[in-house]
Amino acid sequence: MSLWSNIGAAIKDITNVFNKIDTDQADANIRGNILFRGPNVWILACSIIIACTGLNINSTAVIIGAMLISPLLGPIFGFGMGLGITDTRLIRSSLVNLAVMVLVSVTVATLFFLVSPLTLVNPTELEARTNPSIYDVLIALFGGIAGVLEMSRREKGVVLSGVAIATAIMPPLCTAGYGLAHLNMHFFLGAMYLFFINFLFITLATYVMVKYLRFHPAEIPDPRKAKRARHVIAAVIIIFTIPSLWSAANMIQSNNFILKARSFLNENKSWDRSYIYDYEIDGHKGGRIDIYFAGDPLKSHERESMLAIAKEYGITEDQITIHEQVYEDEPNASDSEILMKGIYERTDLEINRREAQIKILEDQLREYRSTEIPYTQITQEVRSQYPDIKNLYLTRGASVRTAAAPEGEETEAAAPGLDESRCILIVAETGKPLQSSELERLENWLKIRLNDPSVIVINRY
Repeated sequence: MSLWSNIGAAIKDITNVFNKIDTDQADANIRGNILFRGPNVWILACSIIIACTGLNINSTAVIIGAMLISPLLGPIFGFGMGLGITDTRLIRSSLVNLAVMVLVSVTVATLFFLVSPLTLVNPTELEARTNPSIYDVLIALFGGIAGVLEMSRREKGVVLSGVAIATAIMPPLCTAGYGLAHLNMHFFLGAMYLFFINFLFITLATYVMVKYLRFHPAEIPDPRKAKRARHVIAAVIIIFTIPSLWSAANMIQSNNFILKARSFLNENKSWDRSYIYDYEIDGHKGGRIDIYFAGDPLKSHERESMLAIAKEYGITEDQITIHEQVYEDEPNASDSEILMKGIYERTDLEINRREAQIKILEDQLREYRSTEIPYTQITQEVRSQYPDIKNLYLTRGASVRTAAAPEGEETEAAAPGLDESRCILIVAETGKPLQSSELERLENWLKIRLNDPSVIVINRY
């Protein structure tokens, strides 16, 4: 046997799954997780509340918890298996139960966000569920494959937990509820589209794996019903496959356009005395870029040059919209130069002002940290040396003169009032008076320990 034959045989032996699976057990497991009744009702309710709470407080950990306990994967796997084994009854049951679960999830999520008192300024976790990408397609597809393999193998592991986290079925439905509660169609439609993408590709992955693993097909005694069932399932598969391929192609195209647009804009920010200060990229419907310029209006040759460079990145003129700050009352080019200079000067002044403010705040923070007393550490050190001290009070203060200086020594600085000098006042509370030598030794040690000669120790008993 040749080397390549040996390698091929080894690879085949390593990747063989048929001697480690039990399709009958997998069939029973999938059917047992379809129905929306009993524990599944309460598990779904808990999952909805947890997911909504996590989205409402921008907590990724809480959202992951909701993904782990969500029962929504059950009817999706059931629907895919029904297509694979030509079981129309299983298909109907899966779709009905899934529709009820989705309706309940969106309704409860809507009510939750209607009564929730918290409104996030930057709801990043919610926004992340409104813009599906090609990565969501890949996650759903391979997550579905892994899920079917996990349910089919004899020795169960933790793969299903990972599939539940990766595919993230519940959060998009809760995000759709948020969109309805706030009348935000962008959130609602984007989240429902993400849910549809996950549902679609998990179903297709399940169908493919059920066929590959050779699940036992459903028995239909009547040949005419069997033929009709095959035709119905073939039509459903075609209906599902076409939108999935269309969605995948659109997402790839959108993702590629966004990458090309960002590369083009990042490498071409300045044009003579004009510069790009903002832009918006929309990858849908072929792609569109809105570019916002500040400074002098673009000259015709600059505009042509920019469009020519964009064409090298695969971006056409029709996909670019240029917005300029045009001042209609400019009588001549010198006014434009003055306006441009003013923009630059205001920008530089604002940058300098903020840098100065940051420096002041950093100096204040540094000064505060340098004068901060390590209260806990000092207390522990003093108690270890002076067990009689019950309590220790440490604070910063200022010396206050309450009497005039002796005759002949009065100065402005010695007048009654607040002295400019500061001190650290420490009160040591004991059961009996400390000896003067102990008190003096404690005060001298604290002056060295705190690196401050202004330490004053008072014994209270």
